[in-house]
Amino acid sequence: MLSPAPSTEKIGLTEKVGYGLGDTAINLFWQFCNIFLLYYYTDVFGLSAATVGTMYLVGNLWDAVNDPMMGAIADRTNVRAGKYRPYILWFAIPYGLSGYALFANPELGGMGKVIFAYATFLLFKTTLTAIAVPYGAMMGVITNDAEDRVALSTYRFLGAFGGGFVVSLMVRPLVKLFGGDDEVLGFQYTMATFGVVSVSMLLITYFTTKERLQPLLEKVDLKTDLALLVKNRPWLVMCAAAVCTLAAVAVRGAVTVHFFKYYVGGADEVIFALGHPESALYLPFDRVTVFMASGMLAFIVGVAMTGVVSRGLGKRNGLIAMTLLNAAAMLAFFFIPRQAYALMLAVNVLGNVFAGPAPALVWALYTDVADYGEYTFGRRATGLVLSAAMFAQKVGLTIGGTASGWMLGMFGFVPNAVQGEETILGIRVMFALVPGALAMANGLVLFLYPLDQATTERMQAELDAQRAR
Repeated sequence: MLSPAPSTEKIGLTEKVGYGLGDTAINLFWQFCNIFLLYYYTDVFGLSAATVGTMYLVGNLWDAVNDPMMGAIADRTNVRAGKYRPYILWFAIPYGLSGYALFANPELGGMGKVIFAYATFLLFKTTLTAIAVPYGAMMGVITNDAEDRVALSTYRFLGAFGGGFVVSLMVRPLVKLFGGDDEVLGFQYTMATFGVVSVSMLLITYFTTKERLQPLLEKVDLKTDLALLVKNRPWLVMCAAAVCTLAAVAVRGAVTVHFFKYYVGGADEVIFALGHPESALYLPFDRVTVFMASGMLAFIVGVAMTGVVSRGLGKRNGLIAMTLLNAAAMLAFFFIPRQAYALMLAVNVLGNVFAGPAPALVWALYTDVADYGEYTFGRRATGLVLSAAMFAQKVGLTIGGTASGWMLGMFGFVPNAVQGEETILGIRVMFALVPGALAMANGLVLFLYPLDQATTERMQAELDAQRAR
């Protein structure tokens, strides 16, 4: 049970921006890994695609343990700074260091590289969980105002995909700037730069936010919490949708660079540049960078439209509509000729505008799911609800990430070589048909979500009345 925040207290702009910067920090690393880690491991670090796929599987199985565990620990934390917010401070620096370690690339032999990759990958995922689970749960205790929750969710994902935009736009130019033809050095310095920025943003999040809803202490064990969670139908539907969503994201993101490098061709062709080639600040923006950055910018535009979509269609129906439209855009890529780069840009922009409102709507719905648990079972475990939801997302990432490596290997992929027709077809299927089909399945699953706008408003009104007693 949560005590209500004062009804007159609204969340200010500083706190909204500060909260949003937390997801910028998370996504500077998460999107970096989602887009570039498979490419880095195969084409730079020298691991086989199948080895990387197996490593993703092991790493995400570890998440099966540490995600719910972190949520349960956070729910039971009680210090002066709050329940969830202190973890942002405690793990900011370890998070930054572990992200850098992924790309440290020491001089090791074949098995040494595999061991180093496993160790740093598992360390990074542990510190990511220690930051991301409490961060996600914070939204449920900063305010119980429905409009402020949507606003916080919107700022959060503006921040998240702002981080994604920086990654899409700047990683390849910065790798070139810092390393020249030495991608190892370029990735090291780029990730070090992102690490300093990420830690700074997390500290801003900590010092600008406040937990207002204080839980009443209840002696309920984890087994009881989990038993109630699996009875929560809205949570089950959202988790099934999350698996589809993140599997699609993982597969498409993992092979984006491969798609342009080996199928479209001219991946390194410079579209525009800042500075002269002989200048120390020369930043070349190539085909891959322009494609990813324009898509992420369109995504941010979509995120900014979240309020319009939510008010016009409701959170549930708006999420379904945007998801299905984005799925259609991804499927269309299989039929676009390789030479039609401008058409690819246009379809990618359109699909990302459709996809933009989805993350903010999803996390706003999860706070409704936590309300549903309190309303139906008399027990609110926000941290466990959100951490278990994040576990479902990571199941999707496990499926997508593992399948990406294994499928590339199955299609006969050989790094830095001319690919055969079967491999090219496989990369196209992985970039368009697989994520498109998963996104379509996501949209259809969401039709089973039972909390429409009217039901949610009635439930929240009754909860407010109960909390005021």
